[in-house]
Amino acid sequence: MNKDRYDFEDLIKIMQILRSPGGCPWDAEQTNHSLRRYLIEETYEVLDAMQNGGDEHFYDELGDLLLQIVFHAQIAQDEGRFDISDVTTAICKKMISRHAHVFGDVVAETSDDVLVSWEQIKKKEKGLESHTEAMKDIPASLPALMRAFKVQHKAAKAGFDWDDIQDVYAKVEEELAEVKDAIAHAKHKSEVEDEIGDLLFAAVNLSRFVNTHPELALSGTTEKFIRRFDHVETSALKQGKRLEDMSLAEMDVLWEQAKTLENGDANEN
Repeated sequence: MNKDRYDFEDLIKIMQILRSPGGCPWDAEQTNHSLRRYLIEETYEVLDAMQNGGDEHFYDELGDLLLQIVFHAQIAQDEGRFDISDVTTAICKKMISRHAHVFGDVVAETSDDVLVSWEQIKKKEKGLESHTEAMKDIPASLPALMRAFKVQHKAAKAGFDWDDIQDVYAKVEEELAEVKDAIAHAKHKSEVEDEIGDLLFAAVNLSRFVNTHPELALSGTTEKFIRRFDHVETSALKQGKRLEDMSLAEMDVLWEQAKTLENGDANEN
């Protein structure tokens, strides 16, 4: 099967060969359940490539993710449940149905109009009659920040939202005060956990209110922390020191150096 270029049908054929008798023992042993972790991992690797890699890395990771979809569909076909044609048919029907402003007679002249129409059609398709049912339809398996963001977005669509950002600030400050109080006085760990959850939920609300996705914001901050920590550790080693043997004050000096260098690079750009 050596070729210069391969298409979607080639990928399906390769997976059929791998799963067939005389193919790959590992591929043949997999189930939809056993592949769950790979589906999650490949999704995040696509996001990482989108953020940090070139186009070659990006399309390579998209291929890995596409493989997972074909793999799951092949397992289902082997078990007589459905095949890849059912997958493509389902998404094509969904896209046609939810783009009634393109394939039907719905009028949607702006992106906001499209989103309103999309949500209405989606609720009708799923038989969701209330805002609460729409919230419950959001998968519990989503990352917590992402799920909180989507739940709050549903609530805002129903008009359950702040009018002014000052109210959002006040809510964050209120929840922070309750966290401090719980840490000082709570008798059970669950009480502190509950209050920290409320604080995080309020922070997500603030993020949503200013049109910033909390998952992306926190991911960016985590990467920034790693870069600055790398500077701290590298600088310490150049001084012949181990972090474990340094005081927090000494490390903080190097941390501030890292911030200054980053800010300088940002200004130059």
